[in-house]
Amino acid sequence: MTGSRVVALGHYQPAKVLTNDDLAAMVDTSDEWITSRVGIKTRHVGGPDEPVDEMAAHAGAKALATAGLGPSDIDLVLVATSTAIDRSPSMAARVAARLGMGSPAVMDINVVCSGFTHALATADHAIRAGAATRALVIGADKMADIADWTDRSTCVLLGDGAGAAVVTADPSAEDAPGGPGIGPVLWGSVPEMGNAVRIEGTPPRFAQEGQSVYRWATTQLPPIARRVCDKAGIAPEDLGAVVLHQANLRIIEPVARRIGAVNAVIARDVVDSGNTSAASIPMALSKLVERGEVASGAPVLLFGFGGNLSYAGQVIRCP
Repeated sequence: MTGSRVVALGHYQPAKVLTNDDLAAMVDTSDEWITSRVGIKTRHVGGPDEPVDEMAAHAGAKALATAGLGPSDIDLVLVATSTAIDRSPSMAARVAARLGMGSPAVMDINVVCSGFTHALATADHAIRAGAATRALVIGADKMADIADWTDRSTCVLLGDGAGAAVVTADPSAEDAPGGPGIGPVLWGSVPEMGNAVRIEGTPPRFAQEGQSVYRWATTQLPPIARRVCDKAGIAPEDLGAVVLHQANLRIIEPVARRIGAVNAVIARDVVDSGNTSAASIPMALSKLVERGEVASGAPVLLFGFGGNLSYAGQVIRCP
């Protein structure tokens, strides 16, 4: 068995920005109402000519360029998404075609908001098992396509985008000082509460039981996130950054505080990007790294949660 590590990141967002004032002209809301309840100021919204696979390919190409790798170097493509309209070809297959890859294994993973951390764990497991050597892991969602733009409680939350990570085999990562490049995953779900977040119907629409999700996230998730740190052998106070699913600032800040990551940079990309589902964690981390806010090699907690009331988290070493 060999370890693995994230060697590069990339992200992409559509050019169109939808502000709170823009939304106030569409539904009964205001900048003050949105900011006070969810902390979001703006979100990016893709047009009809920006499908999920195009956003994913842009983020993936950026990550590959940063890693100094070409498309033919990748033997596994995983795309976490819950907004793929077509069943086949998969988003992963379409990304591979857009990027001109050779013959990688391709797979979509739908765990909604915790999709990226599930996909990252799957790539790590595939590399450890010898089934892959270099993986492109992408979270991409076009939430604007499934938003109910007449429901002010949900449409104010959603944005579009993609984030990507290049994951490579690294025989030294397992025994490296400070722990493995990608630590062990802790994942699970609450099946009896799965209907609290839904994307259902024809056409599909996003809906949620906001108060139930808020209570679950703020009370049940902090001890689970601390267990993720325990599995990685990292004390919360030693984390360099915490990147939670960017659902709502009123969830992110209390959860981060209750984890005990007192010295960590806390990702707050939700303020500018809204809730981008599976894209939110890799996009937020990519921006932190691009701005130089997290040192290379620093331990970073990634923790996704949401749809299905599922969760998955791991500690990685920052590329």
